[in-house]
Amino acid sequence: MALRLRALRESRWPDLRVTQFHLAEAFGGEKPLSLSLISSWESTRSAALPPVHRLNQYSIFFATRRSVSGARARLLTEGELTPAERVERDVLYEELSRLRYPEDGSEPAVVRRPLAAPGDEIGGGPFHFVDQKPVTIVCSRLPAELRAELPYTDPRDPDYIRSFSYADNDALIELYGHVRAVNPTIAVNIRTADVLEEDDYTTHLVLLGGTDWNPVTADIQRRSNMPVLPGTRTSEDLYGGHFTVVDGADKGRIFAPILDETTPGERPILVEDVAHFFRGQNPYNRARTLTLCDGMFARGTYAAVRTLTDVRFRDRNERFLWDRFNGFEQFSVLARAVITPKGEVVTPDWTVEENRLHVWPLMDDEV
Repeated sequence: MALRLRALRESRWPDLRVTQFHLAEAFGGEKPLSLSLISSWESTRSAALPPVHRLNQYSIFFATRRSVSGARARLLTEGELTPAERVERDVLYEELSRLRYPEDGSEPAVVRRPLAAPGDEIGGGPFHFVDQKPVTIVCSRLPAELRAELPYTDPRDPDYIRSFSYADNDALIELYGHVRAVNPTIAVNIRTADVLEEDDYTTHLVLLGGTDWNPVTADIQRRSNMPVLPGTRTSEDLYGGHFTVVDGADKGRIFAPILDETTPGERPILVEDVAHFFRGQNPYNRARTLTLCDGMFARGTYAAVRTLTDVRFRDRNERFLWDRFNGFEQFSVLARAVITPKGEVVTPDWTVEENRLHVWPLMDDEV
């Protein structure tokens, strides 16, 4: 990395002299970065690696000579870059990302592409499928009695909207956009459990929601070595249910959502849900993956998705998965999903121990 950064500065444009001060000036804007910081990134005797958003800045800077064509060095905005310069920016960014995350087993090979602003990148992570094979997102269809209470769910209605009949819509919208963003060239299909075709089962499967309305989730739980199982909510007990640990030292332990039931005659208010993320092999096709995101309620499912899509938390949660589970084909994290007084979901931070309710498999020193 250090040698490449120095080569970019000294040899990118042989007829131009680009100094460390130029980079400090362009990267820092009104307040230039320190020259010692730039120097540390170019030093082979230093362990300093530039943060990811600095790689974005390097790729923009060296994508065009216009970076140093004015009275002072600067970074062009996305709108100022020509199509050819954007291509060059992407090529540089991918190269630097691979150097930043070497494929030597020490860190995950992650390629992140810059979006609208410095520090805003997308790419890599558990929802990037390296083999670039199709992905099928499976969600539940709301029961007929619930669909009957909603507008536009009758196919005979001129304003019929198919997605209104899906459960976990918030989670589905969040997940679909993220999977498409990090896998822009592959097919990402949305299916409800009742319309899955035979070829869908053998793709990368991503299941949303528990077993209440999703028979596919129930079947896969029987076929997979999942360490925790969700309880099933019934029409007689809409607010009951819990996750039960069925493997390891915590076998038999239960984790339930927290509801405020202090107001007589009013429906309970969800204070904290349980968010479950599981990754393993697809039992219908061992060459593909299975991912399960579910909660006791819809906001728990949404929280499970957001752990790895929320731009503020996904990097640290990805790092937790890498540090904890590198080398495991299956792993599971059960976490708190805190709900604000306004009903909003707070994305779980897996790096905070108190947010993790159950982690599987255990390390040797935890058994």
